[in-house]
Amino acid sequence: MRYFTFLLTLALLTPPVSAQKLPEAPDRTRGDGPYDRLVIRGATLIDGTGAPARGPVDILVQGDSIARITAVGAPGGPMNEDARLEDGDRVIDASGMYVLPGFVDMHTHLGGVPQQTPAEYVLKLWMAHGVTTAREVAAGNGLDWTLHHRKRSAANEITAPRLAVYPALGTDREAPITTPDAARAWVRRMAEEGADGIKFFEAPPDVLKAAIQEAEAQDLRTAMHHAQSGTARYDVLDTATWGLTTGEHFYGYPEALFTERSIQDFPDDYNYQDEGDRFRYAGHMWQQAAEPGSARWNQVLDSLRALDFTMDPTFGIYEANRDLMRGRRAEWHDRYTLPSLWNYYKPSFENHGSYHYYWSSNDEAVWDTHFDLWMQFVNEYKNRGGRVTAGSDSGFIFKLYGFGYIRELELLREAGFSPLEVIRSATLEGAKAMGRADEIGSVEVGKQADLVLIDQNPLVNLKVLYGTKALKFNKSTRQLERVGGVDYTIKGGIVFDAQRLLNDVEQMVRTAKREAGIAPNADLKLPAE
Repeated sequence: MRYFTFLLTLALLTPPVSAQKLPEAPDRTRGDGPYDRLVIRGATLIDGTGAPARGPVDILVQGDSIARITAVGAPGGPMNEDARLEDGDRVIDASGMYVLPGFVDMHTHLGGVPQQTPAEYVLKLWMAHGVTTAREVAAGNGLDWTLHHRKRSAANEITAPRLAVYPALGTDREAPITTPDAARAWVRRMAEEGADGIKFFEAPPDVLKAAIQEAEAQDLRTAMHHAQSGTARYDVLDTATWGLTTGEHFYGYPEALFTERSIQDFPDDYNYQDEGDRFRYAGHMWQQAAEPGSARWNQVLDSLRALDFTMDPTFGIYEANRDLMRGRRAEWHDRYTLPSLWNYYKPSFENHGSYHYYWSSNDEAVWDTHFDLWMQFVNEYKNRGGRVTAGSDSGFIFKLYGFGYIRELELLREAGFSPLEVIRSATLEGAKAMGRADEIGSVEVGKQADLVLIDQNPLVNLKVLYGTKALKFNKSTRQLERVGGVDYTIKGGIVFDAQRLLNDVEQMVRTAKREAGIAPNADLKLPAE
């Protein structure tokens, strides 16, 4: 268990605590359906494939699947009543609304004991923001617990997205995996247990290669955070060549681009177990890599593209490094962040990602440059036909579940993705990366009815997807208003009122504040404040 815990602390997730377990998510009390016949009328459709928006359309959902999509007129014109679908058990008047595929969050952690974030809290925040599929990487709360929640979600016994479970290398072992044979045996056991994939951090090269290749043989997808404790021996080109399917965060990419060194230029007094060091100097990695447009830059991009590799950048989880104040004072914290989670964020030797001991303007400037180069690399990969997905990694560094995912979409836009490309990354590209594009990821006949309904156009402003909505000045009333917010999240034909889910979360936070002696409407503050 010590070995597994050490590996998990290398990445942005909560180490398992064997003496404690999170409570199980409660039975579902939200959501109506599925219906024999659910009709969504008059919506503008953004189908997730990259095709432009079109509408008005009527959409028929039968049970858990999309049965028909029918054009019913031209925008602003009269409806073609002859084309309209017959009423059903439930009809949603979506005139003036937009329908998108349910979102796929490719990098999630289902709460944790150290943060005291119960599963219900996390799951409802995801669903309230339109996330209908979440890839849980590492199974940090235990494999059995996580698989149990996947099963209950699939049966719609709990309010939750579909869950894909990728246990970390070494899960459920007391001793480290030190040989290729042991790695292969462990991967086979994970396949027998029902895992959807495997998550990697760091291991001896022969062990890592054997595990990746065995996962491929077992038809398991793979994801890797290339921990800096291993990248002197292998980078993303090595692991992708071995068969790795998805690269998380930014580690491993700049190392593959080094031309004037083979190891990152660390200060002589650097200590990787000091997270202040780790994250401060991680911001220097891209500046040491080959320049954009260079032969090496192009070689790495083209090689990864040829391997059909997927990038899951998780820009948002590192955003506080380039703007600490923005991360700390995001407007949703006061209403939706549990006091225990806020306390977890404060500088600490124990809590992972709580390393802003004395973060400086110089640190932020370095990370600004880091983001510029990193975003250019990811955007160019997309432009060359490479697959890029959207993952949040929330629960650390001031990022809140659900809200952090929408921020990731904004950062993809900042990187150079068009709004339609952002939505495709958030939906169909994630489904493809998990090998599930025949079931989910786009609004097409025959696929699962995983849908997001909203009364504002997210292609114009992605901020309307936030649970706190987008600010808009009404020039007629001269009042500042909030517009948007997901109206309905539909998973497998079950219709969830997103605002009710947010209300549930807000009540959890109010109760936690009351128990902690904090006024319900008080701003969350760090202890020194």
